[in-house]
Amino acid sequence: MQSDVAIAQAHQLEAIETIAAKVDIPEEAILPYGRSKAKVDPALVPTERKGKLVLVTGMSPTPAGEGKSTVLIGLADAFSLQGHRTVVAIREPSLGPVMGIKGGAAGGGYSQIVPMEDINLHFTGDFHAITSANNTLAAIIDNHIHQGNELGIDVRRITWQRCQDVNDRSLRNVVTGLGGKAHGVPEQTGFSITAASEIMAILCLATSLEDLKERISKVVVAQTFDGAPVTVAQLNAEGALTALLRDAIQPNLVQTIGGTPAFVHGGPFANIAHGCNSLIATDTALRLGDVVLTEAGFGSDLGAEKFFDIKARAGELNVDAAVIVATIRSLKYNGGAARDVLNQEDLGALEKGVCNLERHVENIRQFGVEPVVALNEFSFDSDAEREWMHQWATSAGVRLVDVAAWERGGEGATDLAQAITEQWDQHSHSLYDPAEGIEASIRSIATKIYRADDVELSKKARKDLEYLKANGWDTLPVCISKTQYSFSDDPQALGAPSGHVLHVRELLPRIGAGFVVALTGDVMTMPGLPKRPAAEKIDVEDGKIVGLF
Repeated sequence: MQSDVAIAQAHQLEAIETIAAKVDIPEEAILPYGRSKAKVDPALVPTERKGKLVLVTGMSPTPAGEGKSTVLIGLADAFSLQGHRTVVAIREPSLGPVMGIKGGAAGGGYSQIVPMEDINLHFTGDFHAITSANNTLAAIIDNHIHQGNELGIDVRRITWQRCQDVNDRSLRNVVTGLGGKAHGVPEQTGFSITAASEIMAILCLATSLEDLKERISKVVVAQTFDGAPVTVAQLNAEGALTALLRDAIQPNLVQTIGGTPAFVHGGPFANIAHGCNSLIATDTALRLGDVVLTEAGFGSDLGAEKFFDIKARAGELNVDAAVIVATIRSLKYNGGAARDVLNQEDLGALEKGVCNLERHVENIRQFGVEPVVALNEFSFDSDAEREWMHQWATSAGVRLVDVAAWERGGEGATDLAQAITEQWDQHSHSLYDPAEGIEASIRSIATKIYRADDVELSKKARKDLEYLKANGWDTLPVCISKTQYSFSDDPQALGAPSGHVLHVRELLPRIGAGFVVALTGDVMTMPGLPKRPAAEKIDVEDGKIVGLF
């Protein structure tokens, strides 16, 4: 079996100008990055949205892998094969998962976005630009304090952290400014991964360069000795940060193996951020295509909830159809089967674990959309297991379609495309009204989506809530940072747990992004590398990258 990177490298890429022409992107709007990648200026494409938006999410992720991006890309190529003017709009991969354990986000097999090695590594430099802007702001804050601290910033209350796009647990908690007076003021701080930074969230929710600058100016970086918030505008830094992000805000155009145009832009994680590609890329795609395929990270409890309640609210988006990606292997894992026996037939574990998929279906329905379940095929799935899944779907009133996109590309997802066309034009809505307050919003998500019985705010979170209320921020939408492996805040509670308590330990204002982050359980904004990181397998041979999935 060929590796993903070998399949991608064997594929003959079309010139990026040819890809752009498929959706009538004007030549003057294309800013090429070599022969196969380009930035697109959204201001130079039609302004009216005309496309139907299909949201792809998944069941709760497991070590077995679900293939959400693979299904999405294959589905896009299937729509193209059926004559639809199709555009993909998904997130950029982070080096954290690429060098860590999860892998990239460019699909797999014959259902990939290419050039996959470029996309999974440096791409067009967006992540580097976001990292640079983030860390420039950190340097400006430290310099302001070193140069006399005119704003009266309390060093103990600086909330802005540096970031980098690689998992590095050693940087979670650090002390800077050591070495004497000439080297700055000592401060206890830390690093987040770039995907979790507020600059990433802002770039992914901004509607224009002007909006980007306005959002950056509102970012709260610290408190004064009197407890008043300190913003980027007070540091006069919004102009410099916007300059660093001027090119990064423009969507990146690439292509699928099937030749479908694809915008790959922005990359917030769904477990510690809002988990959606940039709003500006999705909007541009909707103005160019008749069908737009987009994703929400992880499952309905994380990326999809945030898509409906944060991104769709901010961008006035309607989801015309939704897909939930599932695999028999992952369902068996949720049913208690050990990872090393997932390739063996086990109807008992499958029956026990299907409750996880049922919960995700119920969740998507709460947003006004009837989902289609895409059963991503693996060669290890037995005929009996596949038959059981279809019997379950019939009895549960769920539309379930087998997908073989990894092996057959778009041709392996044509039945899924047909199923979606038969039930789109749906009308989505959000789950809660932010005007009721942060605590009420968290409780709505916890009880309706996670099936928790209660929400418990720590002493620190209660103090944060008072700070939010004092500054008029507690009517913003909430972005809950939670483990992706469970509906609860306990990653070991698989299946479909209910009756638990959601533990909120901290509330963080992200005023530039336009939401409040609620940290739950022990989720961290800087992941660590596994015992055997994927980086150990990546190499360069004869000038070609190998070992990349």
